[in-house]
Amino acid sequence: PTVTMTDAKTPSDFLKSIKGQQVLVKLNSGVDYRGIMSSLDGYMNIAMENTEEYVNGQLKNKYGDAFIRGNNVMYISTVKDK
Repeated sequence: PTVTMTDAKTPSDFLKSIKGQQVLVKLNSGVDYRGIMSSLDGYMNIAMENTEEYVNGQLKNKYGDAFIRGNNVMYISTVKDK
C-alpha cells in the first residue's frame, strides 16, 4: 500500500510511516535511489536496503545496503509496488 501525506498528519508522521516501505530518494545532484527504507534519523540520514541507483532515469548500480547522508537529500517519496 502506498502512504500519502493525506494518511500522515505531519511530515514527521509521514517519515515514521514509510519505514519498511519502498521509497524514492532524490539527491541534490539529481541522482535517484530506490529501495526499502530501513531507518531514518533526525538529521535525515537514510539507511536503505535493496537499493538501486538511477542517473538520468537509467539504472547504474545495485547495492545491497546503502547509507545516504541527510544533507544530500532533496526529497523522499513513496513508490508504488511493481
